[in-house]
Amino acid sequence: MDAYLEGFINKYDNWLKGNLIAYSSKVIPIGESLDHTKHIIPSQQAVQILKDAQLITLAECICRGRYKNCDKPLEVCFVLNETGEKWIEKGLSRKVDINEAKTILKQANRAGLVHLTLYKPDHEVFALCSCCSCCCHDLQLVMKFGKAYILARSDYIAEDDPKKCIHCGKCAERCEFNARTYENMEMNYDPEHCYGCGLCITTCPENAIALNQK
Repeated sequence: MDAYLEGFINKYDNWLKGNLIAYSSKVIPIGESLDHTKHIIPSQQAVQILKDAQLITLAECICRGRYKNCDKPLEVCFVLNETGEKWIEKGLSRKVDINEAKTILKQANRAGLVHLTLYKPDHEVFALCSCCSCCCHDLQLVMKFGKAYILARSDYIAEDDPKKCIHCGKCAERCEFNARTYENMEMNYDPEHCYGCGLCITTCPENAIALNQK
């Protein structure tokens, strides 16, 4: 673990020990993955979080800019409200409206990025980022260093229809949490590792996967 990640885990551990936060971030489902869900909590969707914000600003992903482990889009992180104002003043972000924000979310989905809400100690959602496990500080801490306690899963879980699955492996390529593996021309799914991000749903050509509320 490098000094950058160590700084985050030390900060998170202090906040958690002091009961200032319950977790550092939470997975938010891709909006398109909820189209066929019967029971939806609107506040858990990325678009609704942005609609509820008083100010939406857009910034480049600091983590991908630092690690450069992939070529996925950089300008995909939303910084909200008072924190967004401070970022604008520092020249780190720019104000966007909800229409541009929706377009950015769709681009992030196509790129296979996971939506995460980030929390401050007062439990305010101050940012909504689109993340990859190879660069994101929180996803690296969870996937590479076993710090699963800092990340809350979404309120949904993926469920497969074996009769529809053609074992193409596309969902396994998109899964950032190793819940899906593709070996010997067969897709295998372990729901215990599913964080409910919805990336698998939006790539399945047979509509064989659905997000259901837990």
